[in-house]
Amino acid sequence: MEDQTQAREILKSLTEEVSEVATYLRELGVETLEGTLPSAIEASARTSEKAKVARPPAAAPALRRNANAERPQPSPPEAPLPPPKPSTSTPRVAGEPPAFRQQTAMPKKPVRKPSPDPPAPRETLFGDITPADDLSLGHPGETFEDIRRDIGECVRCPLHQGRTHIVHTEGSPTARLLFVGEAPGADEDATGRPFVGRAGQLLNKIIEAIGLKRDDVLIGNVNRCRPPANRTPTTEEARTCKPFLLREINVARPDVIVVLGNTAMKNLLDTKEGITRLRGEFQDYKGIKVMPTFHPAYLLRDPSKKREVWADMKKVRDYLNSTKK
Repeated sequence: MEDQTQAREILKSLTEEVSEVATYLRELGVETLEGTLPSAIEASARTSEKAKVARPPAAAPALRRNANAERPQPSPPEAPLPPPKPSTSTPRVAGEPPAFRQQTAMPKKPVRKPSPDPPAPRETLFGDITPADDLSLGHPGETFEDIRRDIGECVRCPLHQGRTHIVHTEGSPTARLLFVGEAPGADEDATGRPFVGRAGQLLNKIIEAIGLKRDDVLIGNVNRCRPPANRTPTTEEARTCKPFLLREINVARPDVIVVLGNTAMKNLLDTKEGITRLRGEFQDYKGIKVMPTFHPAYLLRDPSKKREVWADMKKVRDYLNSTKK
């Protein structure tokens, strides 16, 4: 009888200890607990079972929980536990709090540095230039030859696929007047020179009408390759080629730029206004006067507009004469 009482006390103490450890292990994420009872406890349990002594009702749940603890439980299939390492710690005395295991520090996730903000566009003549365009902006002291060398056999946009020649800006690098059109036509593509077709011949007459010769001015286009079937260049095509024109403007520093036609005006001035709204009035940017007017090719289709172009060009002539150095 005394042995049975002692066994019950040991079992009760062991049950409390197992419950305490199990609670701690569950907090660590351990769901399955395997182990064996000390031999003395097993012997006492066998003796009590042989004697068939009824256990107090309160102890029965504890024995059932203990029995479940003795039987190995199946491990979760998706995350099997690694085999336990041999313990080198000293046995825990009953009544002491469970010792915390030293946990291996998990490797820290690498801290991802925030991507730097892209550089802001730089303000230049005729608008802001993005870093991608900035690669084509050149450097102080460069010449027209440097710019042409950088252009090379350009394949930067699809227009190169159908061109015959790259049509560069032509004229005097020290000219006070620059004419800028949209893109080369068939005659320009065939010869490699700007404004040499019928529209070019009309432009020559306009230049002579204000007292200048073709060799006295600069003549170029936003795009240097002819678009298929003379279509309007796309925004991307114009954006690809425009920086080289800006470099030429920075080299020449003309007093007046005459923008010929709606497309060239919108590309250079970065405006949504139409040519009929802006033509005839100087647009001033960083000391350079910009005069939008109709393209000579448009005058060939509608000769009645020549009067308006002549009025625009007289303003250009008067400004050049009044600021002659």
